[in-house]
Amino acid sequence: MQTTPLTETHRALGAKLVDFAGFEMPLSYGGLKEEHLAVREGVGMFDVSHMGEFIVRGEGARDLVQYVTSNDVNRLEPGQAQYSCLPRPAGGIVDDLLVYRLPPNPAMGMDDGHPAYMLVVNAGNIKKDWDWIKSHNTFGAEMMNISAKTALLAVQGPKATEVLQQLTDVKLADIPYYHFVRGSMAGQDNVIISATGYTGSGGFELYFDASVAESVWEKIMDAGKETGLLACGLGCRDTLRLEKGYCLYGNDINDTTTPLEAGLGWITKLKAGDFVGRDHLVAQKEAGLGRRLVGFKLDGRRAPRNGYGLIDADGNAIGEVTSGTHSPSLDYPIGMGYVAVGHHAPGTRIQVDLGRKQLAAEVVKIPFM
Repeated sequence: MQTTPLTETHRALGAKLVDFAGFEMPLSYGGLKEEHLAVREGVGMFDVSHMGEFIVRGEGARDLVQYVTSNDVNRLEPGQAQYSCLPRPAGGIVDDLLVYRLPPNPAMGMDDGHPAYMLVVNAGNIKKDWDWIKSHNTFGAEMMNISAKTALLAVQGPKATEVLQQLTDVKLADIPYYHFVRGSMAGQDNVIISATGYTGSGGFELYFDASVAESVWEKIMDAGKETGLLACGLGCRDTLRLEKGYCLYGNDINDTTTPLEAGLGWITKLKAGDFVGRDHLVAQKEAGLGRRLVGFKLDGRRAPRNGYGLIDADGNAIGEVTSGTHSPSLDYPIGMGYVAVGHHAPGTRIQVDLGRKQLAAEVVKIPFM
């Protein structure tokens, strides 16, 4: 398995380490519920250095990123980020990602008058995404894979600003949602401080040189002692994102799902010009969707799991569960899955099919909280 610059730190903290997308990653340190509630009510920190980062710059950079992503990068100003996806010609999704419009940076050669971008992709898709984007680079853009030398920490929760403000001169409260700045943090210069995250509880994501990851981690942990900052693993990262209805690649979206089916029409700008898969998505929208990704809550206490069937009240198959968990915040089981159109309206009664047993459930609006 691959490691992050902080794998040994996690091991020393007693984390339960698991294989995630080929990386040895912390699942939890103490307890999933404790870590989950720390992020919802206070502050927690995640090592997500397994994520991939690509730089796309130079002449043709804007055209390339615009062509391979579904959102409209022309709307991005330096210092802004957007959520997007890499669509396939037949409508599937190669990956979902964040696109950062980088400000001029002479030290990295990004001051030639052309836009420059950082694309942040899922760890399990780094090679696939790189090859996909490169195969469409007929625009003369320069591409750099900086994944191996980039560390990424996510400091999330309502008290994240309070903790991190001790370590920077940047006025963190002035960074709008989905914006970022370059500045000093925890004694390191040139850190990208991004008001983004995957928990729905606010906070920041910090991108910096992997060689100083241990120092930055330790300084943030020290700064958060009085606030109750907890190191958090991927276990609660999953429960946090699911409570907010955020898609997980490989579960809720993949090579066979389209962004329209997944409720991601808001990042699919069909009128912004041509991009990979646009014609298919236009046709799908005009013809009407056959299935929709929905959220549902269960009547009992048993949590649904990926791959369970979904059936209607008469026992007819209508779809499949893609994600499920027992919500630590709501204290009942929740899930997401695709159902045939006609069964997707909030309030619709459905069942999770376990084979010999069925679990009663109800379609609800996303986010769950």
